[in-house]
Amino acid sequence: MICCINPDCPNPQNPDGQTYCISCGLELVPILRNRFRMIKLLGQGGFGRTYLAEDIDRLNQPCVVKQLAPDVQGTWAISKAVELFQQEARQLQQLGQHPQIPSLDAYFEDNKYLYLVQQFVDGDNLLTLFYNQGIWQENQVKQLLLELLPVLKFIHEQKIIHRDIKPENIMRRHSDGLFMLIDFGVSKQLSGTVMSRPGTKIGSDAYAPIEQMKGGEAYPASDLFSLGVTAFHLMTGVHPSDLLLEKGYNWTGNWQQHLKSPIDKELELILSKLLAKNIQQRYQSAEEVLIDFQRQSTPNFIETLKKFDFDTVTVDVRGNITSHQHRQAQFFRENLGSGATLDMVAIPGGRFVMGSPNTEARRSNNEGPQRTVNIYPFFMGKYPITQEQWEVVMGNNPSDIKGLKRPVEQVSWNNALEFCQKISQKTGKIYRLPSEAEWEYACRAGTTTPFYFGETITPNLVNYDGNYPYGSAPKGLYRKQTTDVGSFPPNPFGLYDMHGNVWEWCSDKWHGNYNGAPTDGSSWETGTDNNRVLRAGAWNCNTVYCRSAYRGRNWAVHRSRHLGFRVVVRSVSSSS
Repeated sequence: MICCINPDCPNPQNPDGQTYCISCGLELVPILRNRFRMIKLLGQGGFGRTYLAEDIDRLNQPCVVKQLAPDVQGTWAISKAVELFQQEARQLQQLGQHPQIPSLDAYFEDNKYLYLVQQFVDGDNLLTLFYNQGIWQENQVKQLLLELLPVLKFIHEQKIIHRDIKPENIMRRHSDGLFMLIDFGVSKQLSGTVMSRPGTKIGSDAYAPIEQMKGGEAYPASDLFSLGVTAFHLMTGVHPSDLLLEKGYNWTGNWQQHLKSPIDKELELILSKLLAKNIQQRYQSAEEVLIDFQRQSTPNFIETLKKFDFDTVTVDVRGNITSHQHRQAQFFRENLGSGATLDMVAIPGGRFVMGSPNTEARRSNNEGPQRTVNIYPFFMGKYPITQEQWEVVMGNNPSDIKGLKRPVEQVSWNNALEFCQKISQKTGKIYRLPSEAEWEYACRAGTTTPFYFGETITPNLVNYDGNYPYGSAPKGLYRKQTTDVGSFPPNPFGLYDMHGNVWEWCSDKWHGNYNGAPTDGSSWETGTDNNRVLRAGAWNCNTVYCRSAYRGRNWAVHRSRHLGFRVVVRSVSSSS
């Protein structure tokens, strides 16, 4: 379908192949400013329409175009709508550097209409996820709160409140499962004036607090109330409008009675304080909520962690083992059914220098410039996803080189995302692909050498093409196939096969260097290249490709007998 951008068009959807709109006669598929090609209508409301478009200047990268065409009358109302639209653009420009808020790409006037262009979030809003997957488990709600509270802390520190937090305005991005806060169309500066006449309510009735619905007043605590109502809706399946009194201002009854089963007492206390009717009894800042989470007796959302022992080795420049070290790490075990399990290793948070130094032999320019990245704690699969694990979750085995304990291969980036979605539904935890920064941090595990073993590797330590040694190491065995996961020594975090065996998909889009890359460990989703990042090297690779800093890439739909992946899940305490 092709869309008409005439805001007065009674039927904007047109069949493909049309040149002019069959309803109003306007020319179809316009290109705004010779740059933005309109693709289809996403939605419309009192302020105008929202379209999916392509940015021609960025190799047809998807974007979202908002057209201001307010369904209001009177000079004051129209002026207020324009002011609001301009304010949204300014706030997106101010806030868009945060990885969980869409960035502003353009703001302009064309043919007497105002347009706002922002980053396209490829994902589903939480209401859609709820309809598709059902009631959220306690772990998922905790994950939601602890990923969004830092976002609210950020926007509130910028003297901005959102005013319309609800499931439809929170997206879960497909690539990495990250929660994104969208639609700042009714937000306002705390120091500014109320966007409407006194006494006019702003926001969505069922999710907004009493002070906002009575007179348009809103504070950080108002956003926190709306986030609490969102969590309540997802966890109980009860629409919050069902709990409002006739006037629409007050919650009725005991919200806990709507829970399908008892929940963690600490989470119940936090939700109760978020949902307090009296604003003075609520949390006054997102930081207060995060502190309460931090004080909880159970620091992680997963089962009690277990410990495992392992030995690491270090080699000299010729690949000879010079030392062994006994180590211990924490993990939890996910039961996937049919005897298959998934071990997730605790990766501590920290800072590291990402990329390779100019002195590293046979480095590529795309491995720099080096910069310091902060990483929140998370859990990562001890091994690449195996064929056994894939079969239990997905019901098939696409691998060319068969073996239940061997890595699954012949999986595209899109296939890996589908696996993450299914295992998330199965377990109640939000599994995803690692960001490129998380992957390198986990691979290095505190080391700064080309490999976590030291200056080189040998086929006794890594599964790669031994005909191509690195540095002073000799040639060695080329197995010409994958090996069972865990066949070689792990790194200092207790992760196996981080060099060789199979390439591992990361969530990020490909960029030719690290200029402008996030420094908080998040996935890099902006950019014009639709390739996705690969790491680790594989069984058929030269040693150069197996280095900790080496970056590979391929199309998201590409499948091969040397492409696999491993999964991560965020620790609940990591965002606090």
